[in-house]
Amino acid sequence: MSARDAILNALQQASAIRISNGDTIPERPSFKVMHRDYKGHRPLSQQLESMISKVKGEVIRTSQGKLDETVQAVLREKNIKRLLLSPESPYIQSFDAFLDETRLYDEAIENWKSELFNDIEASITSTLGGIAETGTLVLWPSVSEPRLMSLVPPIHIAILYESQIQPTFWHFLRRQKWSEGMPTNALLISGPSKTADIEQTLAYGVHGPKELVVVLVEEESEE
Repeated sequence: MSARDAILNALQQASAIRISNGDTIPERPSFKVMHRDYKGHRPLSQQLESMISKVKGEVIRTSQGKLDETVQAVLREKNIKRLLLSPESPYIQSFDAFLDETRLYDEAIENWKSELFNDIEASITSTLGGIAETGTLVLWPSVSEPRLMSLVPPIHIAILYESQIQPTFWHFLRRQKWSEGMPTNALLISGPSKTADIEQTLAYGVHGPKELVVVLVEEESEE
């Protein structure tokens, strides 16, 4: 008998003894609160936008056809000159005209750590989806898009598709089928970096990005 089976067997025996002694075994807790009606893409994105705004995040809506134009406008508005991209990013040559440098995360961090922490002004990353209830972005870091891209630069620009937003974390887990295989590393991001370590006063941008800009690509039509 395995250790797991031994523990379960002991618990079952203990329950049987309690019942024989007249005790009442509590019913299993209900998790029906997680089974909420799916609201559709637009209501979910509106809820996510509201939650992100409450923690000083910025959401900019756009369409697929205007995505490049919207990202360019963000870079110009923020006066970003040194941008960090994944080697697989579709924007590698999109903004060369007004950027001083487009840096690719294409080598070990040990070789350019000082540049990342001192010179890079912003990064653009993809997202795996979003959670409307908490205004959370879900990122799945990879070799070509490591987690430092969203954790270090002062401005993090995240591309989120409206169709990838789920009502709750429970819905997101089911949609991604993480019960069949979880990612080795996932990031849940709710707004810019913040901490309350100093005299229990909430401060933003102390240990990471000072700004979070979510470029939300809207669905052309509701399902």
